[in-house]
Amino acid sequence: MFIAYAVAAGLLALTLAASATFTLQRNPAITESMAKVGVPDSWLPRLAALKAAGAIGLVAGLWLPPLGIAAAVGVALYFIGAIVAHLRAKDYAFAPAAVLLLVAAAALILRVAA
Repeated sequence: MFIAYAVAAGLLALTLAASATFTLQRNPAITESMAKVGVPDSWLPRLAALKAAGAIGLVAGLWLPPLGIAAAVGVALYFIGAIVAHLRAKDYAFAPAAVLLLVAAAALILRVAA
């Protein structure tokens, strides 16, 4: 189970780190998506920080299981919030957030089981 967690957490951490970087750089694809669901520009640095913290926590969870569990829960909650924001804005292009939510849930289950 540990190896499966390491793979899931590593892939999710890479994705989160890339997304945090693109958010901080105000990548047009990211900013357009955020604007579409009503996220103010002033929130972008905070959201990027949450993604970066999730990535760091997932990797640190390889050595500190409680931190990995907490990070997986936090990332799952982040993407639940993203899906809710999309649904409230009647924007049904939330498949990436749903996939990342599933990967975060898998990481959580695998870290608990390991």
